[in-house]
Parts: sequence; C-alpha cells; structure tokens
Amino acid sequence: MTSSRRDFLRTTVLLSAAVPLAAAGCSTTDPDKEKSGGGTLDKAKSDGSIKIGFANEAPYGFTDKSGKLTGEAPELARAIFKELGIKKVEGVQVDFGGLIGGLKAKRFDVIAAGMFVIPSRCAEVAFSNPEYVAKSAFLVPKGNPKGLVKAEDPGKKGVTVGVLQGAVEQGYAEKLGVKKSKIKTMADQPSAYEALKAGRIDCVWLTRISLADIMSKHEGEPFEVTEAFTPVVDGKEQLGAGAFAFRKADSDLLNAFNGKLNELKTGNRLLPIIQPFGFTQAEIPGPDDTADKFCKG
Repeated sequence: MTSSRRDFLRTTVLLSAAVPLAAAGCSTTDPDKEKSGGGTLDKAKSDGSIKIGFANEAPYGFTDKSGKLTGEAPELARAIFKELGIKKVEGVQVDFGGLIGGLKAKRFDVIAAGMFVIPSRCAEVAFSNPEYVAKSAFLVPKGNPKGLVKAEDPGKKGVTVGVLQGAVEQGYAEKLGVKKSKIKTMADQPSAYEALKAGRIDCVWLTRISLADIMSKHEGEPFEVTEAFTPVVDGKEQLGAGAFAFRKADSDLLNAFNGKLNELKTGNRLLPIIQPFGFTQAEIPGPDDTADKFCKG
C-alpha cells in the first residue's frame, strides 16, 4: 500500500501466539548507555534477540497462515541481525500509524515494515538506508487494451483510475490530468481488484510491488501488471523508498545495520532475500538512494 505507504491508520489485528507482544513502555535498554548510542545493540547481542515492529501488511511484514512472521522486512531483518550475532527476531504488531510511537515508547527496537522515508518521519526517527525503492505501475486487463504505460497516459486517454484512499497516487493522477470524476478511491487492495474485475475502473494505480502482491493472490486471472515507471510531478521524480527505522539515540545499532545492509547490496545478496515477496531488480536502490536523500524530500 502507498501514500508514503499509507499514512492513514490501519485496523489493529491481534497477534498470533507465534508473535508475542512486548509490554508497552518497557525499556529495552539501559538509559545511560542509550544516551551514548550503546544500549540497544549491546543488549540485543547479549540477549541474542531483538524486537521489531510491523503492521501486518503484505508483502512488507505480516504473519502467514501458520502464524509465522514473514515479509520482505522481517526476512531481511533476520538475515542482517544474524550476521550481527543476534539470532532471534521477535515481532510486535501494531497498526501502521502507531509504529513510530511504539518505537519511541520502546515497545520494540526497530520498525521493520517497509516504511517510506519522508521528511516528517525523519524528524522523529533515524532511518537506515533504503532496502527498496518503489516505482509505480498499473494493474490492467490482460493485453493492456487502453495502452497505459506512463503516468501521463490515464489523463491523456480519459480512463477511469482506481487508487487507494489516502494514497499518493490520487495526487499524482490529479496533477497529471485525470479528472476528479475519473478517480475512484478504494478502501483497500481487494476492493480495487474487484472494481477492476467488475469493469468500474480501467486500471489500478499503485506501486508495482503492491500490484504484484495482488496478482500473486489471483494467479490465472485475466489481468496483468505493467512495467514499472516513475511519475514526474512538477518536474520532480516521485520515487518512494522503504527503510527500517530506529530511535535516534541508537546510532550504534543503526550504523551496524547499515553496514550489513550495504554488504548485502554490494554482494548482490539483497534481491534473493526480498524477491520471494514480489520485488525485482527494478526496486533495488542505487548507490545514491540514501536515507539523507529522501529525508530532504
């Protein structure tokens, strides 16, 4: 899901027994050590475990039918923390809008939810460098009968576009010439898919990652995801970037995480970890796609 990966609140879902909930407000670090940036990493290494916050949103971080915590962010977290000597990753599920508050309240130590790096969030937390960059795409009937390839095409061709309520794609569509009467907002991904299937809209506009996840649940259906593209609005490319978030005091944990993440990127080991969740080479960040870049907006 989008809108800086959906800024509006999501419904909280109860955790399965496989994903224990940490007590609200419990400190995971020694306060004095945390001030010097040495608390959380040292404690996690000593305990052999670390807690991550997630929002139960596929394909970023979710519990599968067996109750296992999985998704691109949890699996990447497991790989990185294992290399840091932290073997166990525990999940704490909250609604998406509560992730930053939960991190700052020390309910968990890292946000692992594919959260977009945006300036307002950078003021509250410290982001790792991105693990993915998010380009747009359209979900269309097989054969793409309307010929939708670029961000400008829906406006030029007068088609009806489906977007998620509160998502950035609605703003993109409006600024790129789609009439408001031709923009239909949907509550969630299944609703958007059903609207396309019923012919109420001509396409669904989301990140390519989200659309690939929709199609993974509807294999064999007569729809397809177009090639990824980056909208250009007011002369600026609208590329999103998902990353892990840390408390600002945890500089040692952030630096250690970034170091291992960079090793995965340069060693071509990042894509194999996140590819099972619909990610492709198109979503792998470039060397210039840093947290600082996206924090500046």
